Parts: sequence; structure tokens; C-alpha cells
Amino acid sequence: MSQPVTTTVEVNGFPCRVWTKGKGPKVGFLAGLGGLPRWLPFLDKLAETRTVIAPSLPGYPGATGHTELDSHLDWVLAVRQLIDKAGLAGADLVGASVGGAFAAEMAAIFPDQVGRLVLIAPFGLFDDQEPAADPWAQRRDVLPGLMCADGDKWTALVTPPEGANSVEWPIEMSRASEAAARAFWPLGNTRLEKRLGLIAAPTLVLWGDRDTLLPPSYAQKFAAGINGGINGATRAETVPEAGHLAYLDQPDAVARAVLAHLG
Repeated sequence: MSQPVTTTVEVNGFPCRVWTKGKGPKVGFLAGLGGLPRWLPFLDKLAETRTVIAPSLPGYPGATGHTELDSHLDWVLAVRQLIDKAGLAGADLVGASVGGAFAAEMAAIFPDQVGRLVLIAPFGLFDDQEPAADPWAQRRDVLPGLMCADGDKWTALVTPPEGANSVEWPIEMSRASEAAARAFWPLGNTRLEKRLGLIAAPTLVLWGDRDTLLPPSYAQKFAAGINGGINGATRAETVPEAGHLAYLDQPDAVARAVLAHLG
């Protein structure tokens, strides 16, 4: 698996890594919990027919600056800067988990900035009848099974990549968790339901059928809330044998669904 091209952009004066690989029309990817410590097979599948651009959110692996973001509005505006500076304005956008919530915000608030949209188990909603789990309240040994149907996939994601400093790596992963908490604690609820109806982009919602972090029933809540609703410009699909980060559990199946939607 060849490595992507690495560039850096500044958001609020802080560096954010941008990975680029592939050929064809651009598609952006905003990663889920844990960010992108390494390039993934899922992204390689997309890169066979698309130019994949994966910017790191502030505080996630490859980026800093999250401590400057004190409100949800701060985060939304930072992600808007990141999208623009990474060259993704107007491109198709895929977002997962925490990145999915921000992808939805971009499509709702800045509709001209997003072509087609794919949301993979995004944060942003909360139903007290089917409460989400709190990823920041879990023991370390519980996290793998909470993130993936196959916990080894999460463990592989957060294992120090080749060349990583063994002392600094745990700090970097703790910073990623802190960044997510600053944006989404408690329980990932940003009252996104109030803005879903503003999304005009044709949208695919994907959810792992074994997601134990966010109930799979949330897929229908997202799809129904987006302008056009289910059977309009919005579809919801389940990914078999996949957990919260479905693109780790089932990279081929998720890539096929994404590419079929993007056309």
C-alpha cells in the first residue's frame, strides 16, 4: 500500500496535516474517533477512482489547535477553514463518527461547499429512549469492542505507526480523545437535529449493524431528518458485521457503498 502525499495547512494559526492520494474527482474524508494515525485500506479503495483528500481535524493525529476551540461554533468554523484550505470546497464529502457530525454541519450551514454527502454513523443526535454510550467514560480495555465489531481493528489503528516516538505517541492519542471530548462531550449531542433539514446534498447514511456506541436505529433518525427524507434524496443502509467505525471493520463493503452513491 503506497503512502499518500502529505501537505500541511494552517487553521487558526495551527498546523493540520492533509493526506492526498488517488485519481479522479475529489472526495474529502473526515475521520471518526481516533482520527487517522495511518492511511487505511478503505481510503485506498476510494483512491482507485477518486482523489481522496483526508485533512486531520484539530487535535487529531497530524494536527493541533483544538485547545483554541471553546464552543461548537468555533469547531464548525475551524472545519470550514480546513475544508477550504484542503481544496475541498464544493467537493463530495464523506464523514464518519465525529467527522460525520462535522460533515453534516458543513452540508447544512454551507450548502454550496458540499457536493454529495456520505455520513458513516455520525455523532450529533441523542435519543434518551435509546441512549448512546459515552466513549470518554470507558476503560481502555473496553474501547476496542465499542469502536469495532472486530476489536483488533481498533487496536491496529491506534498502535504506534512505524517511526512514531514511543514516548510521544500515547500523548498524541490522548490529545485526539481530548479534542473529540471538547467538541462532543457529553454523549455526542450537538442538537444537530435542528439543522439536518437544511441539508440539500444527496445523502447516504451508513451504519454498522453491530454499532454498540451509537444505536443503529439512529440511521433512520438522520435520514428522516435530512431534507428530502427517506426515499427522497437520502438513503440509509446497514453494513453487516460492522461496528461504529464500519470503514475499519468492512473497508471493501463501505467503499463500494460510498462509490455507488457518489457515482
